Amino acid sequence: MSEPDFNLEEIANGCDLYSGKTDDVVAKIDGLENSYDEDSLVNIYNYFLSKSQNPDVLMYLIRCCDKYRKDSTLEFLVDILLLKNVSSAQEELKEKFQNVRIMCAKAIGNLKNPNAVSSLLYCMNNKDENYRIRLACADSLGRIGDRYAVAPLIEVVNDEDEKSVYLKESATRALGLLGDSRAIEPLVKLVEAKQGIMDKFSFLKERAIEALNKMGAGASDRVFKALKNSLLDESPQVRIDAIEGLMNSEHPEAFDIIKKCLTEDDNAEVKKNALIALYNMSDRSILDEVINSPQYSDTLKINAVELIEEYENEGTE
Repeated sequence: MSEPDFNLEEIANGCDLYSGKTDDVVAKIDGLENSYDEDSLVNIYNYFLSKSQNPDVLMYLIRCCDKYRKDSTLEFLVDILLLKNVSSAQEELKEKFQNVRIMCAKAIGNLKNPNAVSSLLYCMNNKDENYRIRLACADSLGRIGDRYAVAPLIEVVNDEDEKSVYLKESATRALGLLGDSRAIEPLVKLVEAKQGIMDKFSFLKERAIEALNKMGAGASDRVFKALKNSLLDESPQVRIDAIEGLMNSEHPEAFDIIKKCLTEDDNAEVKKNALIALYNMSDRSILDEVINSPQYSDTLKINAVELIEEYENEGTE
């Protein structure tokens, strides 16, 4: 971006950037849209990001920048994320900056600029960092889609000493977005886990199955077996996610395996999802079978009727 033909410091003073009340400053920043074009506004926002130490004003500025999503903003967002504008003596200000930095990480992810990967990795891998900031960085790495982030994200998933299960969840989700085959093995290990942390946080296993589904990895014998075994998991959502993965796997045994859920699973929602999957894999005949056979529950019969009505309505529209 070329040098502006206006004085940025004068504009900052005109907005009372350094000493004004938050609402007044925000109102004056908002009013700049009436006087400047898009490129000029971004230039001004960037300058303000580098100067303001008011967390609420910075939050507003980040939202303004996120609206335009210009690469020129990246260095200013990274500086805030890494606290380059806050001295080591300003511990109280660091605490106030947590939500600002979380929003920064999200805005960086929206830019999808691979130049931010190293900074995001630095914060994500810092175990002394606030876990919410680490989560936001992991999510942003997935959105950016840079393959250099795959190995560090896998390390987070595999790290038995990592205390934040929520960070592992974000790393798992990011790996699903990246779609790199290197992630299949660690994700399968999460799905296969039966003890320890997995007993308490089944949603981590859910995210692993969802990530494998996004990657289209169900055709692998190893993944298929893990999905099949997940139909016995205590979590209904894990079983539902496993059904989706099996449905998309195109494995010759998938249909019969899912069909067993109609009679063997004890959760109505799981049975309904199994029926939908079977319908998607075949045709209306499975619905007619459920309606006419005494081995299926009344609730499942109602689900089948509803699917038929939906099918017939689509055919007549």
